[in-house]
Amino acid sequence: MVNIRDLDPSASPLDYFGSELRRLREGADLNQKQLGSIVFCTGSLIGQIETAKKVPTREFAERVDAALGTEGALSRLLGLVLRSQLPHWFQQYAEMEARAEYISTYQCQLVYGLLQAEAYARAVLGVEQEGKLDDMVAARMERQRILTRERPPVVWTVLDEAVLYREIGGREVMREQLAHLLGLFGQPWMELQVLPFSVGEHAGMMGSFTLLRFDDDPDIHYSESYDSGHMTANPQVIRGRSVGYARLQAEALSPRESAALIGRVMEERYGHQPGPDARSVA
Repeated sequence: MVNIRDLDPSASPLDYFGSELRRLREGADLNQKQLGSIVFCTGSLIGQIETAKKVPTREFAERVDAALGTEGALSRLLGLVLRSQLPHWFQQYAEMEARAEYISTYQCQLVYGLLQAEAYARAVLGVEQEGKLDDMVAARMERQRILTRERPPVVWTVLDEAVLYREIGGREVMREQLAHLLGLFGQPWMELQVLPFSVGEHAGMMGSFTLLRFDDDPDIHYSESYDSGHMTANPQVIRGRSVGYARLQAEALSPRESAALIGRVMEERYGHQPGPDARSVA
């Protein structure tokens, strides 16, 4: 006999998802094994998700919605579930980012999270998140869904040239990431510039930062330290960082010049030549 663990649906989005999955499955008069066979997984996996021991994927939620005729109920919940897997201190920012109409960001070490290819994200997150790596990667990919909605935010990104040369995950991963960036040029809601080494000292010397703009709410400035994030709507901070960002935009290469540089680095540094330092990331 299967041991059914009692869930408190209010404990977390993951617990609520599990309780809803169980309720919908039982309402369809299916056991875990039967539902698993319909959505091409094991009954054990169904049980793990129902008891909040495993985080569901978007593909899983969509398959169950189709199988049980739930009109997308579980898929709509999944965003909350995956967002809850983000670090606690980052969750509030992710919520604000999803609401923003205009995002402008300067990144000095890494590609901005919304623009990361999956393998690149896995390499970045794998440094300190080995135990929950799959869940963290899924959460980051889910966060990027705001870029594919009917009305995505305008995203303006300034990347330090160093980002192109910092080899995250190995040459193949970097080649894929730079190709991903090149594919973003020409999107009506996207602008991407590279701040070249030749600029020297600049307005972003204190580190990466992001400005979020909303239709009806005050602008927000966001920055990170090692294990925490800081958001503020202080008008003086917003004014100072907005001016600083405008200076970065002015000193950066044009989008066309930036695309040319990214393409050149992709081919010359991360081309398909063999080498003893080549690494692969699962």
